[in-house]
Amino acid sequence: MNPDYQNLLQQAHLVRAYAYAPYSDYKVGAALLGSDGNVYLGVNVENASYGATLCAERAAFAAAIAKGARKFTALAVVGNRPDCIPCGICLQWMSEFVGPEFPVVTEEGVYRLGELLPKGFQL
Repeated sequence: MNPDYQNLLQQAHLVRAYAYAPYSDYKVGAALLGSDGNVYLGVNVENASYGATLCAERAAFAAAIAKGARKFTALAVVGNRPDCIPCGICLQWMSEFVGPEFPVVTEEGVYRLGELLPKGFQL
């Protein structure tokens, strides 16, 4: 596996410890690599009103955007259960900033955004 991807997976593992998931106990960490080489981290933050829950992937993108980043190279996502793949909302969020070839790195393998979201919504 690409060393950058391995590093992202490691950082996603580390940050996952800070996830706030008192309802599902499904803890997720995400590490987003900016084209400038910076890594932006995110965790899921659950809420009693489930619709208000923030996923780790969107948290990482929001952290990057808050720092002025707009170009990204890869995202790693790690959960405390097997097959941690971004949800549909997160995939749609990603499609706002990256193209279909964008790599989504998981412990099971590397996917392209276009594989996971073949027909994303566009205006």
